[in-house]
Amino acid sequence: MKGDFLRVVYASVKPEAHIIQRVPAILFAVSKKTVSSAVRRNRVKRMMKEAYRLEKSLLQNKAEYPHHSGSCVMLCIAFLYMGRKKTFPDLEAFREEIRVLMENMILS
Repeated sequence: MKGDFLRVVYASVKPEAHIIQRVPAILFAVSKKTVSSAVRRNRVKRMMKEAYRLEKSLLQNKAEYPHHSGSCVMLCIAFLYMGRKKTFPDLEAFREEIRVLMENMILS
């Protein structure tokens, strides 16, 4: 799914038998082509992480582990920053974008 400046890729994965994880695996990525400065890339990732931390209750309400099939399924989510502007969105913009994207996720 794609938002204004974030793209979300997610999948349900059946983990190995000895690994049971009740929380989703999360990835935050900012491309060097998108944001050339390492300091700015890290700042964007910190804002994405904080926005997710504040909004993750939506995802926990939406998904229950283990799933209805009886087998344990792990949710993997990647948040990719795709902003092309010189200025970065503020924390509230990240929160709104992540909230909208997580509400639109279809979990099976």
